[in-house]
Amino acid sequence: MTNPATLDGDQLIATRYLDAEPALVWEVFTTPEHLAAFWGGDHATVPPESVAVDLRVGGTFELETVGADGRRNPLRFRYEAIEAPSRLVLAEQRTGLTTEITFRSTGSGTTLVVHQRRLPPELRTDQARTGLAGVLARLSVVVSELKNNERRPTT
Repeated sequence: MTNPATLDGDQLIATRYLDAEPALVWEVFTTPEHLAAFWGGDHATVPPESVAVDLRVGGTFELETVGADGRRNPLRFRYEAIEAPSRLVLAEQRTGLTTEITFRSTGSGTTLVVHQRRLPPELRTDQARTGLAGVLARLSVVVSELKNNERRPTT
């Protein structure tokens, strides 16, 4: 499989098609339990208790990733724009990194584009590119699981 993330100078852009409507993908990106399930991709875990979402412009989104080596990395973003269910913009105040996430209805699914701008030098790497691709791959699994659970009849 080719990597859906492209590194171009201080920008990282990734695109992924998800077989679910934008409203469900939006829910996954804005609900703490779902964020914890996919944000670390295949290279880190996110303790669910570390995720906090204050979904309003000026509000914060926080979590902590834990690498395979046990190293913990706290992340804190500020919501700069919220246009449900089509667009989120997050800013990481410490580095100036800005992440724009767009959710576009495509057929019966969603085309998701993650566009990071002003990447600090330490994130302008193939490892960062591969990491973002891994996060989106894990996101696809979480979205599929949620979609399949919605389809199951209750007894």
